[in-house]
Amino acid sequence: MRLKSRVALITGGAAGIGKATAQRFQEEGAIVVICDVKEEVGQAVADELGLAAFYKVNVADRQDVQRWIDDVTARFGRIDVLVNNAGVLRDGRLVVVKDGELVKQMPEADWDLVIGVNLKGVFNCTQAVAPVMIRQGSGVILNASSVVGLDGNFGQTNYVATKSGVIGMTKVWARELGRNGVRVNAIAPGFIRTEMVLQMPEKVLADMAARVPLRRMGEPRDIANAYLFLASDEASYISGEVLRVDGGIVVGT
Repeated sequence: MRLKSRVALITGGAAGIGKATAQRFQEEGAIVVICDVKEEVGQAVADELGLAAFYKVNVADRQDVQRWIDDVTARFGRIDVLVNNAGVLRDGRLVVVKDGELVKQMPEADWDLVIGVNLKGVFNCTQAVAPVMIRQGSGVILNASSVVGLDGNFGQTNYVATKSGVIGMTKVWARELGRNGVRVNAIAPGFIRTEMVLQMPEKVLADMAARVPLRRMGEPRDIANAYLFLASDEASYISGEVLRVDGGIVVGT
């Protein structure tokens, strides 16, 4: 019961890593609150796992986030852990040039959406939660980065920009909030078997697994266990770090 009676918030908790983390925290005694833009699925997950609450929240909307944090604080009295897990993908190359002519480029709308959710969303949620934790004199903030935020990846300008940005914000906030007893860390997952990834063709999945030195893709629970460790008192002297959970892979071109 490493998180017994601690109030833990998880964004993007309706599926994948978010759902696995909610379940793992629940098993360790936390009072788990999840949010997601998918209301029906999110509420079903909360009911299935017996979580404390589900909220429909768009993390890219500052007012939406603030209302959520204000309500959770009023309802539960404190916030001990925030997991900034929500994220989206809109992959595409920066530009495609054929015979000297520009034939395609990443749409501005795809850039704006990914930046809004993956980067601004982390900023919004952390900025709303930080005053609560500062007043408490304690708290843990955990941010979802990615191995591509460290290594880069072909065709992911927008996604890589957000995941690299999350690493930078993690290190800044660890410095700014540490004096108030708040720890801030990031997780950098590799290839994980989430619902979104499993929609890919079997051959693609096999190729992905073959690129991992451990010769398998990770499970959402592998990431949830890493979040659990960093949220617990066992990691009480760890802050400003980026933990790779990737089976040893180095993403290439």
